[in-house]
Amino acid sequence: MQGMMMNRPLRIADILTFAEDVHGSAEIVSATVEGGIHRYTYKDAALRSRKLAQALLRLGVTPGQRIATLGWNGYRHFELYYAISGIGAVCHTINPRLSVEQMSYIVSHAEDRILCLDLTFVPLVEAILDHLPKGLRFIIMTDRAHMPETKLPGALCYEDLVEPETGDYEWPEFPEETASSLCYTSGTTGHPKGALYTHRSTVMHALMAGVSFLECLRPGRRILPVVPLFHVNAWGLPYAAPLTGASIVFPGPQLDGASLFKLMDEQKVFSAWGVPTVWLGLLAEIRKHGRIPEGFGEVIIGGSAAPRSMIEAFEDLNVSVCHAWGMTEMSPIGTQGSLAPPLTDLPKEKQIDLKSTQGRRTFGVELKIVDANGQRQPHDGVATGELFVRGNTIVSGYFNNQEASEAAFDAEGWFRTGDVASISPDGFLTITDRAKDLIKSGGEWISSIDLENMAIAHPDVANCAVIAVPHPKWDERPLLIVVPAEGAKPDKEEILAHLAKGLAKWQVPDDVIFVDTLPLTATGKVSKLTLRQIYADHSLPEAG
Repeated sequence: MQGMMMNRPLRIADILTFAEDVHGSAEIVSATVEGGIHRYTYKDAALRSRKLAQALLRLGVTPGQRIATLGWNGYRHFELYYAISGIGAVCHTINPRLSVEQMSYIVSHAEDRILCLDLTFVPLVEAILDHLPKGLRFIIMTDRAHMPETKLPGALCYEDLVEPETGDYEWPEFPEETASSLCYTSGTTGHPKGALYTHRSTVMHALMAGVSFLECLRPGRRILPVVPLFHVNAWGLPYAAPLTGASIVFPGPQLDGASLFKLMDEQKVFSAWGVPTVWLGLLAEIRKHGRIPEGFGEVIIGGSAAPRSMIEAFEDLNVSVCHAWGMTEMSPIGTQGSLAPPLTDLPKEKQIDLKSTQGRRTFGVELKIVDANGQRQPHDGVATGELFVRGNTIVSGYFNNQEASEAAFDAEGWFRTGDVASISPDGFLTITDRAKDLIKSGGEWISSIDLENMAIAHPDVANCAVIAVPHPKWDERPLLIVVPAEGAKPDKEEILAHLAKGLAKWQVPDDVIFVDTLPLTATGKVSKLTLRQIYADHSLPEAG
């Protein structure tokens, strides 16, 4: 027997319309590429998004066509999110940190018709123009006063397109399964793979985020997404924030600690979202000032595991840490680690223990771990296995890539994450490592994440990474690569002694290398692939 309820399609544009009607005075504040701060409301953004939609239609954009963006976190990029998907086209966000080969591949693979780019990226695109498909059109995201001379053929000015339109536009209806946006993985192995989201999955993800991050996703809060709009929809914040009435503060291109501190302080940001490498810079700036930015109360850390020492540093400043985990293929949020009673009544050390995990699953996401034979492992906090996921915000395959799609799922239809994990009886997920980053030494597994978390707790270590290097006797041994803290001159033996206090002898790295910086992936994580290439022939000291 079926119920008797209306069935209206879930549409992304309805989020912005709702924000316009209910949270119209909440703000979007942007540090702009041109310089200065731009400030307007959700009501303003809704009008401009409709005008942009009219402009795109006038350019001949049709449903299903892919429109690419190459931009920082700012209000124009936000408008593109809604205008492109709102007319039934697909918003393809491109990571500017990709290589020329990767960028030209995904533009061609996606069959993009238009590329919308910030001023910063005009020279980059001019340099790779010969590698891009012929007939690609360009919109430069600026006003007439800042429109540059450019080699990009027929380049259009964003504000010139938007300004003449009326904004008197009704968002069209289409099935909620209609494709809305496209994000490619960073492609550390093989070509990048495209995750093609739908209106339904995006709206559901926004609703899920809204009931998961209750401290920040509510009216009156101000959120800083340092996680970029060009990567996994900035973890869904451009949708979840207007849905819940929280204001957004976009940082633009300046993501160093000093710039973030200044912006957060001036705009009284409560919650900031980003990867651990970003927060190292902010913590250093906080130490310089001797205080936290005004209003700062929460940090959401994802992308890679946050060191326990980082969590403790923020918590000691009365900034609550919420560890989260997810993937491009998951829209991306899968788990989050905010604590509620009775867990908030636990001793602080126990709370840090829980916050050091990846948290518990969000509504609509299911988790399982399996052994090498595909057998499910118990959620007892002891057993480990490869992590698989399924749910309504998780891909069912990769865009135009049958081979990759077939390899990504098990016989039950669960998605293979490539992470090794355990799950506690009360649902807390602990990522042991990426399967490819585990170190197998003499038949025993060593977690690079555990070693890194211990090393970065040393006061002379600003950042670090652990990789496996070949060993004639033990197959692989861990190598620790350290970026010294500012002004510090760390001693190799002292750091190894620090690690030995909490590790078995066979788990301690055989060598330590000191470097000025660590290579980063296109998404701001430490690139262990690059490190393995650099140190593939590294000779370890004699080991027992």
